[in-house]
Amino acid sequence: MSDLFTAEAIVSLITLTFLEIVLGIDNIIFISIAANKLARNDQPKARNIGLGLAMGFRLVLLMGISFVISLSKPFTHVDAGWFKAAFTGQSLILFGGGLFLLYKATSEIHHKLEGSDHEETTGSTKSKTTISSVVAQIAVTNIVFSIDSILTAIGLTQNVAVMMVAVVLSILIMMFFAGPVGRFVNDHPTIQMLGLAFLIMIGFMLLAEGAHLSEVVIFDQEVGSVPKGYLYFAIAFSLLVEFLNIRLRKNEKPVKLHQYDGQPGEDGIV
Repeated sequence: MSDLFTAEAIVSLITLTFLEIVLGIDNIIFISIAANKLARNDQPKARNIGLGLAMGFRLVLLMGISFVISLSKPFTHVDAGWFKAAFTGQSLILFGGGLFLLYKATSEIHHKLEGSDHEETTGSTKSKTTISSVVAQIAVTNIVFSIDSILTAIGLTQNVAVMMVAVVLSILIMMFFAGPVGRFVNDHPTIQMLGLAFLIMIGFMLLAEGAHLSEVVIFDQEVGSVPKGYLYFAIAFSLLVEFLNIRLRKNEKPVKLHQYDGQPGEDGIV
């Protein structure tokens, strides 16, 4: 514990906590959108459980750092002439997570824009969303985000105690802000659409990152990674533009998106 109170450890703790919060933005976006399917009084519970799972996953991974590091080592090589790759556990997890986010975001956009009450009553859509189903989706996504976050933390510091404290602090801060973020997303349909668009961008980034870590080469062209700074700039700029639009049109009634079966519109969920 004495290692936590050195100047180097304190600087690393502050830096890593801030980094974990920045890396957790995509997690908060997904959790907020996933929790939107529930009644308003159930949303805080789903968000807290989701972020609690994120904390648990990260702490467990930190206690098994050797396992996490092993995920970055190739376990098989593929050479088909036009296609070459050296797959790792981390790359497959990122690839699977990217596909999941692309599917989930696209499905959500379809439901909110083209879904209909007739579809819900005829049973062509899923039954009323439960907390357990939302938490299950959050848990799957947390596995991807947690591994990516921990590998980044390992690259910044080798002090496990500092990493654990930074993870706990960052999750507690995100828990504090997740409620206001969720309510704001609920009350503004355009923010929901932007959030889903962000998930598509993040899904694509995970696919590219997974292919890059696997050293995928297609027709002699190596797949590169997408710098996260570009992604976060696009998200920040889009939100800034939308905040200005909301401020200019604050007296206008927002559009209504389709709701999920059993989702109470009178609670302000759109």
